[in-house]
Amino acid sequence: MSPKIKIAIHDLLAVSVAWVGALWARFNFEVPPAGFIDANLETLPAVIVLQGLIFNAFHLYRGQWRFASVQDLIRVVGCATLGSMSLGLAALLFQVQSIPRSMFLLFPVFLIFILGGSRLVFRLWKDRELGLLSMHSGERVLIVGAGHAGEGLLRELRRSQQYLVVGFVDDNPSLLSSRIHGLSVLGGVENIANIVTRFDIHLVIIAVPSANAQEMQQIVQACALSGADYRTLPKLLDLVDQKVGLEKVRQVAIDDLLGREKIRLDWDKMQNALSSSVILVTGGGGSVGIELCRQLCRLGISRLVVFDNSELNLYQAEREIGNNYPGIESFFMLGDVRDTSALDFAFKKFSPEHVFHAAAYKHVPILEKYTREAISNNILGTRNVADLASAHNCDSFVLISSDKAVNPSSVMGATKRFAEMLCVHKNEQSTTNYITVRFGNVLGSTGSVVPLFQSQISEGGPVTVTHPEATRYFMAVSEACQLILEASVVGSGGEVFVLDMGNPINITFLAEQVIRLSGHVPNKDIKIVYTGLRGGEKIDEELFYEHESPDETSHEKLLLASHKKLEEKLMSGFLDGFKDAVDCYDEDECFTLLSSFCPSLRETSSELSDFATEDSRGNKNYEL
Repeated sequence: MSPKIKIAIHDLLAVSVAWVGALWARFNFEVPPAGFIDANLETLPAVIVLQGLIFNAFHLYRGQWRFASVQDLIRVVGCATLGSMSLGLAALLFQVQSIPRSMFLLFPVFLIFILGGSRLVFRLWKDRELGLLSMHSGERVLIVGAGHAGEGLLRELRRSQQYLVVGFVDDNPSLLSSRIHGLSVLGGVENIANIVTRFDIHLVIIAVPSANAQEMQQIVQACALSGADYRTLPKLLDLVDQKVGLEKVRQVAIDDLLGREKIRLDWDKMQNALSSSVILVTGGGGSVGIELCRQLCRLGISRLVVFDNSELNLYQAEREIGNNYPGIESFFMLGDVRDTSALDFAFKKFSPEHVFHAAAYKHVPILEKYTREAISNNILGTRNVADLASAHNCDSFVLISSDKAVNPSSVMGATKRFAEMLCVHKNEQSTTNYITVRFGNVLGSTGSVVPLFQSQISEGGPVTVTHPEATRYFMAVSEACQLILEASVVGSGGEVFVLDMGNPINITFLAEQVIRLSGHVPNKDIKIVYTGLRGGEKIDEELFYEHESPDETSHEKLLLASHKKLEEKLMSGFLDGFKDAVDCYDEDECFTLLSSFCPSLRETSSELSDFATEDSRGNKNYEL
């Protein structure tokens, strides 16, 4: 017999007892006259049926007694009250005189007492039972945070029967030495290490969803120093249903420590603009590309075309998209953006309406040695995709750019800057809307610094940092891609959008946090070694040129750069020169042309004006 049937039988028996009890109370708990007893028993089946229907209508059997709550008590009160009112109305309509009218007041009181009391007693019994069990077994746990999240987590941990919660830690002085469900608040965050040692704690769970970055850093540092394993609940805005559960406890991520606020987007607007569309994503198997694909699929697009030159990335993308979004018609094409025949085939076969161009070489030190490859892929490849988007009348083309395109000191940055200018130029010649989105580093992306730190830590260190004062802008890949989609909808063509990256993060600080998250102490367990800036790298990155005074948009984290334009003759001249140098495999000429476009590339270059000048070789320079 299922638990729900057992509960239903119990509740219907409770109706019988309450009905008889109401009659008994009416006559001062003495034996009622025989006529009233007979009338009471005759009407009892109708009372049971009516009350049972009301119980079912109020979904009284969907909840579990073990988790009985105030909401369940409210349902019980509502059922009993409605049942009594219905019975009284029926007695009045059918002029039933043999049932005392006072019974319709006494009956719900008895019914509420029996139904509510039985549920409360069962829950108390189960909680006590679990509490007694947990005193003798389970992993010993300390909860950081004695608020609502901590209290809810305690209940879940006790019900699991796998944990023994020893107590709480909280920095609120008013909570010190107070008790929650019999457990004490043992001290503040600074006492975690002592508490872990004193009570033999195995696991610390951080239950402070409202904590800011600084508070999380302090908590994580205290947890790391304690030597115990530690986990956390998601941030408040990530708890969509605002409910605490064991399934939501996870490892502390670097995102938790960097203070990025959850962004709010106009999903309806994006869905209206992109749903039922055919989308092409170049570089769709990379870190940014695959996240774009995920979010596009969630918007309900009709067809997704993933174009990538890495067979491994394409294989992984095909598995993920196919398994997680079977309702989306998806195609995965192995190809290179430098191959115009492959691109043209993709555009003809799938007829994309929107193109997101994420394909690019991005590793700064490597591209310093391969200017030709950087130009071929990041500039000429971008031109190929942009030209075909126009030729096939796509609605929009979105270029994924980089903060390294601002005053670039690297080949990679210079090529991305030219790609930006190319899209601005292309927008004036086509009905397709060309939009550029510029942002900084993506946390955890392939080849980025966090995975490098994690790999170095797993090997025992040291962790290498280029410069003690080096800073970078960081953003979660999900946040970056959401803003890319927002820009694609907000933009009308020709814009260079810049994502608000917040404050730059010191790389040494980032390394220290990653070491702590790995359960080690920086410069004690794992050393940090400074190796010096590599070719093309800066100490600090920038998001805007001096002349690009940022303008606000409809979204607070989406800014607009007032960019410059390149004349048609200059654009064509550079593109022709790049193509000739690439075709001839002339690495020196590639660099000469690129540095002519972007003089900041040359180590010995002087401050140049916005006007074209000539160097000793007769090369024209354009500061753009």
